[in-house]
Amino acid sequence: MSTDLALVLGILIAIFSIPSIISAFSDRRVPRASAVTVIIAGGLVLYAVQNKPGGYSLEDIPNAFIEIVADVLP
Repeated sequence: MSTDLALVLGILIAIFSIPSIISAFSDRRVPRASAVTVIIAGGLVLYAVQNKPGGYSLEDIPNAFIEIVADVLP
């Protein structure tokens, strides 16, 4: 798995887990599944940052998204 892919997946998983967290808190229940997805997302982002030489800066994130989308689309 490339570091760009891990970064993009981690960010997307984190973004998609936000509604689940809000729903759990509004229903007054413990957000267990949401916590697991946030941990997975954090692990993917941490993996990407640690394994890319020089790490990522905020300016590199949009380029990573564009490269991954370009690889996926024909």
